[in-house]
Amino acid sequence: MRTGRGTGAAAGIGRGAGAGDTVAGVVQQWRAVHPGLDTGPMEVIGRINRCAALLQQAEDAPLRRAGLSRAEFDLLGALRRTGHELTAGELARETFSSGAAVTKRLKQLTERGLVERRGDTRDRRVAHLRLTDAGRDLVDGILPEQLAYETAVLAVLDPEGQGELAGLLGELLSRLEGRMGALRA
Repeated sequence: MRTGRGTGAAAGIGRGAGAGDTVAGVVQQWRAVHPGLDTGPMEVIGRINRCAALLQQAEDAPLRRAGLSRAEFDLLGALRRTGHELTAGELARETFSSGAAVTKRLKQLTERGLVERRGDTRDRRVAHLRLTDAGRDLVDGILPEQLAYETAVLAVLDPEGQGELAGLLGELLSRLEGRMGALRA
């Protein structure tokens, strides 16, 4: 993996990088139709999206065995890692989810006995959410297995490549999180 900056072939993207993957085929098709088109962004974003799709298709085997979706596990994990009660709005921010999606998932998790609600004494519209003992045990039991699964998925890259990829994705994510409002305008 290269750390050079720039776009397209100048950054080590394209010709040779990821040759043989599905995105390389798409890029090759676009180059045949529009030879002068800079496909560098497509090569990066397309590969990120394709990796995400493949990981979602795998459905995180340990979570699937526990009957949880990734989104449900993210809610349970947020309650576990913060170590205190959260409101539905706080959970939405912690998990980058919509309020409606969080409400739906919380209903299911509450019915399963994994999350419990406590009404706010000052504002009846607000509920404070926390893990039940069963929810905490489930998260603590699944997390090591889930991390082992993710380690196996990433084993196709050597540790140095994993670190480099994590750093580059972290840099991209940090910049996007700071700029997405401006990009949407």
